[in-house]
Amino acid sequence: MKALIIGAGIGGMTAAAALKQQGIDCEIFEAVKEIKPVGAALSIWSNGVKCMNHLGMGHIMDELGGPMHNMAYHDGLSGEVMTQFSLSPLVEAVGERPCPVSRAGLQSQMIDWWGRDKIQFGKRIEKVEQTDTSVTAYFTDGSSATGDFMIAADGTHSIVRTHVLGYQTERRYAGYVNWNGLVDIDENIALADQWTTFVGEGKRVSIMPIAGGQFYFFFDVPLPLGLEEDRSTVVSDLKGYFEGWAEPVQTLIDAINPETTNRIEIHDIEPFDTLVKGNIALLGDSAHSTTPDIGQGGCSAMEDSVVLGECFAETKDIVAALKSYEEKRRFRVKDLVLKARKRCDVTHAKDPEETQAWYDELRVEKGDNIIEGLRNTIINGPLG
Repeated sequence: MKALIIGAGIGGMTAAAALKQQGIDCEIFEAVKEIKPVGAALSIWSNGVKCMNHLGMGHIMDELGGPMHNMAYHDGLSGEVMTQFSLSPLVEAVGERPCPVSRAGLQSQMIDWWGRDKIQFGKRIEKVEQTDTSVTAYFTDGSSATGDFMIAADGTHSIVRTHVLGYQTERRYAGYVNWNGLVDIDENIALADQWTTFVGEGKRVSIMPIAGGQFYFFFDVPLPLGLEEDRSTVVSDLKGYFEGWAEPVQTLIDAINPETTNRIEIHDIEPFDTLVKGNIALLGDSAHSTTPDIGQGGCSAMEDSVVLGECFAETKDIVAALKSYEEKRRFRVKDLVLKARKRCDVTHAKDPEETQAWYDELRVEKGDNIIEGLRNTIINGPLG
């Protein structure tokens, strides 16, 4: 049995690992000639770490995961602590720690774990043909590949998704721009073992520690789509958007390197129920493109892969296994996309009164409610 894996990102690599555990040969095809991750880092919550452990790649999380032991929200303008608490109760409740990681490091190590020479780069998929017993991928370089089934982990701009659904999906602008990058840890910005977030005016500045003595940072600002801003204006743009904000925010802006800071207009896609067509399955962002507001984009791709492997452990009938995968995942991933969308709207002041109510809640929050929300998201994953 041979699977074609389209995409060598987090979804594609974890899918390959899951299928390999079931004795299924995988050929991996990646569109770009060289992996250049979009985004500096990402938060892999405990459910994602459990998936990596299950798939035999837990050592990567041990090496790359930052020491995020506490969590705090600060008033963006005054710098005042709104709430601050330990994440230990969460770790104890779910049995695993969260791991903020370098995205480049994660993808590179996953590819090295699989074998870089076993992945075909520069293979951008153009069209798909399928029969009852095979799938053929045609690439823009004129080549093709045939397998028994296909896992399409080709991202938010997925070509295969259109084939599976029978229509072209539209990406929805979430209403805000995100800048992200890495800086050296500086406790004038935030504590070195804490996820620190400054909030106010529907904006957000967040700082997480990753391995190697670095902070992953991101800034969120509600803005119109299509502004002419790029790396050359990063510092002046952020200085303007966060004028009057607390000193740690100003220190962070002064520390960033514009050449390594990403600016992303955040989108998602309306959830859909069809993840499978015969012997083709969508996985990761191709199946459930989400905003990053609950930190579950990468985790949900990892969850997809664990469930995919479990389905092939139950049956080697390809169509039955993929239908089972669809049934087990479609409600979970829809829930995560909509939960992220709801959190996005509250965080970025779609309704200013609702956002102000959230700020007021943070000032009396002891950590229990936030931890309970995180716990529920994590334990509803496939590994509990």
